[in-house]
Amino acid sequence: MTLAPSLSIFRHRAYLQFWLMRVAVAAARQMEAVAIGWQVYALARDPIESGGLGLEIPQAAFMIGLVGLAQFIPVLLFSLIGGQAADRLNRKMILVVSNVLRLAGTAALLATIFLPAREALRIIFSVAVLLGFVNAFTPAAANALYPQLVPRSELPTAIAFNSLGFQTAKIAGPALGGLFLAAGGLTFVYCAAFVLIAFAIISIATAKTPAHEKLNNAKGLDMMFEGIRYIGRNKIVLGAISLDLFVVFFGGVVALLPVFARDVLHVGEAELGFLVASPAIGALTVAFLLARRPLARRVGAWMFWAVGIYGVATLVFGLSPYFWLSIVALIITGAADEISVYVRASLIQLATPDEMKGRVTSVSFIFISASNELGEFESGVAARFLGPIGAVILGGSVAIGVALLWTRLFPDLAKADSFDAIKEQSV
Repeated sequence: MTLAPSLSIFRHRAYLQFWLMRVAVAAARQMEAVAIGWQVYALARDPIESGGLGLEIPQAAFMIGLVGLAQFIPVLLFSLIGGQAADRLNRKMILVVSNVLRLAGTAALLATIFLPAREALRIIFSVAVLLGFVNAFTPAAANALYPQLVPRSELPTAIAFNSLGFQTAKIAGPALGGLFLAAGGLTFVYCAAFVLIAFAIISIATAKTPAHEKLNNAKGLDMMFEGIRYIGRNKIVLGAISLDLFVVFFGGVVALLPVFARDVLHVGEAELGFLVASPAIGALTVAFLLARRPLARRVGAWMFWAVGIYGVATLVFGLSPYFWLSIVALIITGAADEISVYVRASLIQLATPDEMKGRVTSVSFIFISASNELGEFESGVAARFLGPIGAVILGGSVAIGVALLWTRLFPDLAKADSFDAIKEQSV
C-alpha cells in the first residue's frame, strides 16, 4: 500500500495547468515576501551614513507592518468588486491580467535595488498597494474557476491538492528566497520571482477552461453584497471564517520574522528563509495526509483543537531563545493552521452554489487578508509598543482565548461531525 496520494486528479489537464499557475505564483509571492521584509527592515535599520533611515528596532518593525497595511487597504476596498467580476466576467482572463500586473510589480521591485532608501521605500509601498489590488481580484476568480475543472465528486481531492501545492510553495519559496538573498542578494530573488510569474501566465493562458456562463438578472451594486448576506445567514461558515480572522490577525508572527532573525535569534538571511518556511513544513505534512485521507468525522472538534495548539505553539516561539526551538514551534503552528484552513475551504466550496462562489470567496478573502496583511500591521503596532517578543506572546494568548470563546458563540460548528452534517445545518 503506497503512502503517496493518488495523482489521478491531474488527468484533468486544465486543472493541472491551473495548479501549476497557482504553485508558481505562490512560490514567487513567498520569495518576494522574504525579500521585501528583509529589504524594508534593512533600509529602516541601516545607519543614515550607509544610506538607511537609522531607525531603532521598534520603529523599523513598524515599517514592516505598514507594508501589510498597504496591501490590505486595496483588498478591503475592491474585494467585493472582485467577487462580482469573478461571477460576471471570464475568470481565466481575470487571472491572466492580474498576473501580468503582478509581473510589472516584480519588475518595479527589481528597480528598487539601485535606488536610495527613501525612493526605494516609496516604490516598495506602491508595489504593495498594487499587489493588494491584484489580490482583490485573483482569489475569487481562482476559487470560482477550479471547481469547474474537475468533477464535483473529486472536488475534496482538488481542495487538498491545492493546499498541498500551496504549502509546498510556502516551503520552497521562503527557503529559496533566503538562500538566494545570502548567495546573490535581492537581484537574484526578484529575477527568480519574475521567471515564475511569467511561467504562471503562460500556464493559465493556454489552459482550455469551460466557457463562462453569463448571470441572469445581475443587479450591479446589490449583487456585490449578496456574498455578505449569504455568509451572514450561514452561521457555520461565518463561525469558521471569523475564527480564522481573529486567530491569525492577533497570532500571526510572519511579519516579525525578520526582526526575530536579526535582533532576537541573531541569525542571517538564510536562516530567515528557513524560519519563514517552517510553518509551511508543518502545513505541507498535514496537507499531504489530508490529500491521502480527507477529514470525515469530528471536523468541528479538529478545527477548534487545532486553533488551541496554534496558540500554544505561538507562545513557545515568542519565548524561545533558540533557533532550533523556534523552528519546531513554527512547524507546529503551520500544521495546526492547515487543519483550520482545510475545514474553512471545504465549507465554502461544498456549501456555496456555483453561481455565488466568486462573491462568497471575495468576502472570505477580505477576512483572510484582514488576518494576514492587516495582521502584519497589527504585529508592527504591537511590536512598536510591546516589543517583538511581547507582541508574539499577546498573539498566542489571544488565539487560545478566541478558540475557547468561539466554542460557545458557534456551538454547531464546534459539535459538527462531518461536512455533510455541516452542509445540512447551513441550508
